[in-house]
Amino acid sequence: MAIKVVCAILEQHGRILVTQRSQHMPQPLLWEFPGGKVEPGETEEESLVREIKEEINLVVRPITRLTPVVHRYSDKEIMLIPYTCRYLSGVVQLAEHRSYQWAEPSDLMKYTWCPADVPIVEEYLLHSSAI
Repeated sequence: MAIKVVCAILEQHGRILVTQRSQHMPQPLLWEFPGGKVEPGETEEESLVREIKEEINLVVRPITRLTPVVHRYSDKEIMLIPYTCRYLSGVVQLAEHRSYQWAEPSDLMKYTWCPADVPIVEEYLLHSSAI
């Protein structure tokens, strides 16, 4: 059974927040959209708001659910569920990640992404270029 994980595609001033995993995390030093596991009894949206507050100290509002990605890593299978999100408040303070950047959409494919995030980046870029 896949572990449900949510992630935020956080847009602000035409840029997207991307985070780099620390060297101590699985998939070390790869880039990802921030997020985390959905806990029992939580909706996806509640989980995303909680995880973003815990991990990067921002308050966000989930807006649009994109296509979930099921990916098998060597030790587990995850269902990564992306949401575009609106920034509400806060200043980025990293709790787990090594670094972060506000990336131009045109630069997103230049990052070395966690494998599960790659289809999400591709879908986001297709969606955003159609707007």
